Amino acid sequence: MNIEKIKSLRNDILSKTVEYHKERFAEKEFIPGKTRVNYAGRVFDEEELTNAVSASLDFWLTEGRYSEEFSEKIADFLDVEHVLLTNSGSSANLLAFSALTSEKLGDKRLKAGDEVISVAAGFPATVTPIIQYGLIPVFVDVDIPTYNIDIEMMRKAITPKTRCIFIAHTLGNPFDLDAVMGLAAEHDLWVIEDNCDAFGSEYKGKKTGSVAHLSTISFYPAHHITTGEGGAICTNDAQLALLVRAFRDWGRDCYCAGGENNTCGKRFSQQFGNLPFGFDHKYVYSEIGYNLKMTDIQAAIGAAQIDKLPEFCEARKENFKRWTQIFSKYPNYFVLPEATEGADPAWFAFIVTVKEDAPFKRDDVTGRLNKKLIETRNLFAGNMTKQPGFMNREWRIADHLENTDFIMNNTFFLGTYPGLTEEMFAYVEGVLKEFVDEFVSQESC
Repeated sequence: MNIEKIKSLRNDILSKTVEYHKERFAEKEFIPGKTRVNYAGRVFDEEELTNAVSASLDFWLTEGRYSEEFSEKIADFLDVEHVLLTNSGSSANLLAFSALTSEKLGDKRLKAGDEVISVAAGFPATVTPIIQYGLIPVFVDVDIPTYNIDIEMMRKAITPKTRCIFIAHTLGNPFDLDAVMGLAAEHDLWVIEDNCDAFGSEYKGKKTGSVAHLSTISFYPAHHITTGEGGAICTNDAQLALLVRAFRDWGRDCYCAGGENNTCGKRFSQQFGNLPFGFDHKYVYSEIGYNLKMTDIQAAIGAAQIDKLPEFCEARKENFKRWTQIFSKYPNYFVLPEATEGADPAWFAFIVTVKEDAPFKRDDVTGRLNKKLIETRNLFAGNMTKQPGFMNREWRIADHLENTDFIMNNTFFLGTYPGLTEEMFAYVEGVLKEFVDEFVSQESC
């Protein structure tokens, strides 16, 4: 093997990759009415591409050096002890919840029939694991204009069966972590922060995703940083980290990293279940698990992306302000979003609710915007209890879901991702003005 030649070839390939990026991904001109204004999208430069190519040249396909680098950078950013990478944000939610069902937690483990506080105005991946494990989601209404859980209703929803709170920071806006963690401490409840839409948000000076027993992140292209598909689970609890790893890695009891052996020093000298004494610890399965790991090529992209996260978060905040300037011109028609008290959101999106007495409906606005190539989205599932896959499942509504139903019918959001430009904002502003003026003139006739 000619090491010097290999190094030279590698450097040539990476140099060409930078050149390729410059040509292939050159910034395109925005043409109003012809170029789509996306609600989200990947934002990257040559660093992500060269990292991906470099990992490909290593051809270490499972977790490797880039996975270690990426997870360490996440841990440093959030100031948490343990970060485990996985193949999606939904898998992160599944693994975080799975860990809390382990018999190794004794009386604190979650069991079928237990209740879990959640919300119906959100994304299904926060609720699905609850149902899959035979527990009962207890749906609490949300507040408008924060779109986060109603704290007083949640307080009243807790019963002796309640064992866990599993909720998301809605569209990057942190929920009231003080109140939630206070209730959890009072009633000895587990808390999982779904931080998939809020990576980089802060609550009273602390990063979201660093407060609860477990938190999750998504690296889908719409999120704050991306690895294509990908996610992570974060915790400061060493036992929970081991359990997440076990569920992620086929249910395996062994916690050796890929390519390593006998980290515990007792690989052939322990008793497990009804296996023979000394059975190889690498092939002992203590949980009913999955295989939900991230590849090193994905992690290589993430290791470059996370260096841009602070810059991305600032761009999202500025874009949120720009949307606020545009929509605040129509206070009679739109309810604008507000940050939770004490929060500094790195907004995933700009969420708008059309007022009940407005001369137009939500679908009128979104229909016009989408016709003009301006992407919008509803607040995910709307009301989860009315989704086909959830209708005949076992769940409980805490009191009512009046705001959730109102959101289902009247709310939409626009993107705040860093790829938006002033030309795009100006175009949307003109389209919205034209739309509102039409309805106002019709109303005055």
